Amino acid sequence: MRRYFSLLNAKKLAVNLLWELAGSLFIAAGIYNFAVQAAFPMTGFSGIALILYRLTNIPIGLSTVLLNIPVAILSCRLLGRKFFISSVRCMILSSILIDYVAPLFPTYQGSRLLAALCTGVFGGIGYALIYTRNSSTGGSDFIIMAVKAVKPHLSLGKIAFWSDVGIILAGGVLFRDVDGVIYGMIVNYIFAVVVDKVMYGMNAGKLSLIVTEQGKKICQVIDDCCQRGSTILSASGGYCGVEKQVVMCACSTKEMYQVQKAVKEADPQSFLVVLECSEVHGEGFHTVQIGNPS
Repeated sequence: MRRYFSLLNAKKLAVNLLWELAGSLFIAAGIYNFAVQAAFPMTGFSGIALILYRLTNIPIGLSTVLLNIPVAILSCRLLGRKFFISSVRCMILSSILIDYVAPLFPTYQGSRLLAALCTGVFGGIGYALIYTRNSSTGGSDFIIMAVKAVKPHLSLGKIAFWSDVGIILAGGVLFRDVDGVIYGMIVNYIFAVVVDKVMYGMNAGKLSLIVTEQGKKICQVIDDCCQRGSTILSASGGYCGVEKQVVMCACSTKEMYQVQKAVKEADPQSFLVVLECSEVHGEGFHTVQIGNPS
């Protein structure tokens, strides 16, 4: 039994490392291969590291690690030891990739606007992949996760956006680059949108409400076509008062097509409504837990 759990933990660690490596690669490419050459302010501690890089030529990864140390110590108590350790691992990994791996790839030399778009998308995907493993890259991420732990109703994208506005403005003022501030805000906005879409999109789904007189049959049809559970609600017509049933079922977009087709074949007289769900939690759906102290 002990060996089974050790193998399970090793597998979980390997999966987490792969996600963290992929996320760190996206972050490194966004920062070094797009943001550095475009010379516009970046978000988070990466933005501060870029300012130091442009002023003193200190390696971005090294300054990121140094800036992270005091914040990491302060945040460890609130977010838990496990989150702290995984975040430190990601911080070191992303810093190494920025300083030693990203320079091996060509840097974008074109439009600053396109560079801003790519930076926001790459950074958003990278951070979202890391956040979904209940980890971070340290720095302002520690602050973002601490705020998330205290105010769980706020989305990570919104917290990240407002926490990074000051850094972007500071970089623009310091280098007297108004266009840079505008591009930095574009990066910040795209980053926030992508983070929310990637993370909370994992919990997204569709909800069907099927008005029918054959509730049991419809539930069986749904179970047969996509193995999804359903709930029967009692209802009555508003005009004639005829007793009917409403079958409620939550599933993915792909499964919803199968449900629609199967329901119409089973009961052509049924009335079906499909709703978009930004988040679905429960059995059969992946739940993303972020910034939870262990």
